[in-house]
Amino acid sequence: MKFIYGKQDWMTFQRGEETCFLMTNGLGGFCSMTAIGSCARSEHSLLMACERAPNRRVQMIQRLKDTLAVGGRTVPLSSQDFEDPDLREDGRACQASFTFRDYPQWTYLVHGVEVVKSLAMVPEENTVALVYEVHNRSRSEALLQITPHLRFVPKGEDMAEGQRFTLEEGRVRSGKRTLYFVSNCPARPLPQALQGPFRYGQDAMDGKNAAGWSAANHCLELAVPPGESRTLEAVYGTALPLPPAAEAFSRLEARSRSLEERAGFRDEAAGTLARAAGQFLSRRESTGKLTILAGYPFFEDWGRDTMIALGGCCLAARRYNEARSILETFLACCRRGLMPNLFPEGNDAPRYNTADASMLFILSVYDYLCRTGDRAFAEQAYGAMADIIRWYEKGTDFSIHMDADGLIAAGSGLDQVTWMDVNVDGILPTPRHGKPVEINAYWYNALRIMERLQPLLGRGDGKEYAAMAERARKSFREKFWNPGAGCLRDVLSGTKADGQIRCNQIWAVSLPFSILPPEQEAQVVETVFEKLYTPYGLRTLDPGDPEFQPFYGGDRLKRDLAYHQGTVWTFPLGGYYLAYLKVHGYSQQAKDTVRRQLEAVRSALREGCAGQLPEIYDGGDPVSSKGCFAQAWSVGELLRVYDALEGRLPEPLTAI
Repeated sequence: MKFIYGKQDWMTFQRGEETCFLMTNGLGGFCSMTAIGSCARSEHSLLMACERAPNRRVQMIQRLKDTLAVGGRTVPLSSQDFEDPDLREDGRACQASFTFRDYPQWTYLVHGVEVVKSLAMVPEENTVALVYEVHNRSRSEALLQITPHLRFVPKGEDMAEGQRFTLEEGRVRSGKRTLYFVSNCPARPLPQALQGPFRYGQDAMDGKNAAGWSAANHCLELAVPPGESRTLEAVYGTALPLPPAAEAFSRLEARSRSLEERAGFRDEAAGTLARAAGQFLSRRESTGKLTILAGYPFFEDWGRDTMIALGGCCLAARRYNEARSILETFLACCRRGLMPNLFPEGNDAPRYNTADASMLFILSVYDYLCRTGDRAFAEQAYGAMADIIRWYEKGTDFSIHMDADGLIAAGSGLDQVTWMDVNVDGILPTPRHGKPVEINAYWYNALRIMERLQPLLGRGDGKEYAAMAERARKSFREKFWNPGAGCLRDVLSGTKADGQIRCNQIWAVSLPFSILPPEQEAQVVETVFEKLYTPYGLRTLDPGDPEFQPFYGGDRLKRDLAYHQGTVWTFPLGGYYLAYLKVHGYSQQAKDTVRRQLEAVRSALREGCAGQLPEIYDGGDPVSSKGCFAQAWSVGELLRVYDALEGRLPEPLTAI
């Protein structure tokens, strides 16, 4: 799916900064700027390199300042906002189009001169390629000038006072960092000059630091005589050798094409999501395996997010080898029955503050085995899976334990161990201590999976797991069902939170092993649709609840207080659609209904980050994306829905 934008999409400067693009390199690095070529966030960057995959990121080149001189006039092609409005670069009047498929492309028209600008990020390298095609149909010589704005600082940090950049033949140095470049046009040295302070409009709306600086010390120039066409090419990267620009583009296109072809979806939107999913997979240097980065531009690889995203980004997309590598990453780090929520960097220890990642790991292994029949991996993973059940049964860290009723309780104090995990200045907007509904749905499914897997591997008869599952199901039905509301309680805690209507209950229906009778599953689906459903995701809280927050924005405290108190999240939409299909027996009518409702995904793919799905929307009126502009589990969960619609769900595991 190619995304095409025209002048109406940047009628105002703010509108022009509402759309961006994303290219990643599989190392944690990325390239991302807006449709008008500006940086609207401090994390937007032409070259965000990664020194140690996937999280030690360094912003090398922030942006490009592009100008064209023709007929005695010099006009900006690029755009960038500044704290001082008089300094604003505004190339919108010259910009004719912006498109994105595998890479971004801009077209500019200036007094009879057409400039076509393309960028590519090279897979598996901290390298970007720039190509400018200049078609001069005017009667004057045209002079194109490109000035890279440099930073050479870790992601999220400011430039050091007095930071110097040294230009040498084919390289720029600052401190211990070096940026290499090659071009078919010579680099002209410039006196080093600070640029800024820039204004980051998207950060300003989120209450974040909205100003920043960069430096410039060289430019590239291309003169084009009247009536001729010429091309400027340049490649910038952190290591030699640098590939030719044409190779950079062909490698990027080949990777994107292979992602879509391997996934094999018939639906065009699903194919686009398969390409998007590939942007989140990255090497992890500390383990030598793969991982999934939770979201761009903010997040790292987290255990819970990875396990939720893996089902769509890898398994539904038929990237089975990658899925196994990711699962092996987690196998190596399991401790006291817990999978890490955050992986270690340097000398830091892993963080295990999650009650669901281990259950989701077992579900992910089951999905993988159903699709591949990989007995060798089943044997490899079985010990850790059995260990998880044992630790949850007897009790482990963060107050996670099986209660006398066979259900799982978790969390105490300031612990936040479910995905609704905000802790801001000692305030827990959604504590959920006790027995959360989705944790116990995962627990029941994990037990049923072990009941099946144990005899298939010759490790026992599975009866112990079956008995534990039956006890959990009996208690779940007795204690979680809320007959007055026609749905499930969100948590068993003895507080008002128990009766709040939240989206977490949908996973008790969508999971492969049903913990509820069919009539109650159907009621859950209808209640969720009535109270929480939107075309772009599920609300995290019923709008009729006194604690409902309709708007996400402002400073960190305001944002975090609204984060799970009504804010629409895209990823639970996958659980809703899968639950809807399940309770309607995957009938043709049900599939037609879901396909019709999924048409909204096409508009979501065009808004925010081209070709991606975001993290969240406002809970009141979800009209524009917020949070991470590209979120792995949002993409992955919708891919699982397309997987079901195209009849590709695997059969239950009966043999290995």
